Amino acid sequence: MLELKGLSVFYGGIHALRGIDLSVADGKIITLIGANGAGKSTMLNSVAGLVKPSSGRILWNGEDLAGKDTREIVCRGLSLIPEGRRLFPNLTVDENLALGSYARKDKRAVRRDRERCFDLFPRLRERLHQHAGTLSGGEQQMVAVARGLMASPALLMLDEPSLGLAPLVARMIFSIIREINKNGVTILLIEQNAHAALEIADYAYVLETGVITMQNTGAALLKDDGIRKAYLGQPPAAGGQPPAVS
Repeated sequence: MLELKGLSVFYGGIHALRGIDLSVADGKIITLIGANGAGKSTMLNSVAGLVKPSSGRILWNGEDLAGKDTREIVCRGLSLIPEGRRLFPNLTVDENLALGSYARKDKRAVRRDRERCFDLFPRLRERLHQHAGTLSGGEQQMVAVARGLMASPALLMLDEPSLGLAPLVARMIFSIIREINKNGVTILLIEQNAHAALEIADYAYVLETGVITMQNTGAALLKDDGIRKAYLGQPPAAGGQPPAVS
């Protein structure tokens, strides 16, 4: 289980996260929604060791990860797929996937996981020796997800996986996220498509200017009048809104 307790982060004089408390239970899909600039990516980058918190705790199965470097965090079973994919464009698909498993010593298991990635994304086998920078946006996102899985994570964090993708490709990515979760990987998801994210979420949080303002099951937030208006562009739900936990 991942638990954030009182997590605060400053960027210079900007208080990006303000005492965040959040839990990610094993085997679940947890979604974080909010406007641009709310602090969502900062939170994931803090968990991944890319941003150092000013205070608070990041507990992974009881161990505090705050202050540990990214390699240590990856070795403990947490993997981040960053916004914008961040592939190495001049390396092949095969080489990008190999970089995902750089910290692993279990070569047989690495080969097994590589084949599982090809089962999830058959197109990658066809593009194996193609430079990542020459792929379509959807194919690049497949490589990014597969590279994250090559670390053999217990928790996979995804930052805006559908950003810039055609609707059909985005739906495929969400289907793959469900499949990854069914295979035993816990998911922490940030996604600008709030409706799609809440549909697959077991539980969700709303982040506004560095503060969690609401939390509930994904299904409940989909019916909440405030969420429907602010994030879904939809009218109030018939029959009134269910109570959200604030």
